[in-house]
Amino acid sequence: MRRTGQKLLKFDRNLGARLVAGTDEAGRGSLAGPLVVAGVLLDYDCLRDHKVRPLGLLNDSKQCTAEQREELFRGVLGCAERIEVRMIPQGEIDRNGLHRSNLAAMRSILRSLSPPAEVCLVDGFKLGPTAPPHRAVVDGDEKSAAIAAASIVAKVTRDRLMRRMDALFPHYGFSSHVGYITPGHSAIVRERGPSRLHRRSFQALCYLSEEEADAIRAARLRGESAEPVPVGS
Repeated sequence: MRRTGQKLLKFDRNLGARLVAGTDEAGRGSLAGPLVVAGVLLDYDCLRDHKVRPLGLLNDSKQCTAEQREELFRGVLGCAERIEVRMIPQGEIDRNGLHRSNLAAMRSILRSLSPPAEVCLVDGFKLGPTAPPHRAVVDGDEKSAAIAAASIVAKVTRDRLMRRMDALFPHYGFSSHVGYITPGHSAIVRERGPSRLHRRSFQALCYLSEEEADAIRAARLRGESAEPVPVGS
């Protein structure tokens, strides 16, 4: 693998600040389990020579294998000045909406990191006027080391939790799909019904009866709008 981290670190260094914070989330599109939001503060005066080497392969978590994410997770823990994590349970997502919950968690994290953070970066979108000063970076987890580090922390934290949940809900296969929709996951939800971990505000086909699901599929074939979407996304 090429050393993608060098490009991401350069992006942050070019901001001209010593302390750069990034935030990102994992589990946004999941059918079950929490949304996990992480923030990472990097001190670029300290990240030099051998101290920065663990971040040499840093990349967007979606571009990494599970083994690479675990290794990078350990690297981020060793290199970060500070790390903040917020976990939003499925019940809160159902009550408040996914996007609103995500924004609130990111604002909370940036308040915890700023100060001392001199620059705060968010992957993709602005957090509103009540958040600390920040910059929205489109595809930020592919550009900024601080955001990519936050994406690694959020993803690894969430995946570990969902694998532990497999012991409490052994029929749903959480250890393999960690809550995302797969054919097998949909089939078991349709057979057994959703667990306490499932987000009921998501209008997923597997929550419906076969007759209701067939009606939606037929509408799609006719070109009508019948795509299940997460409420508040």
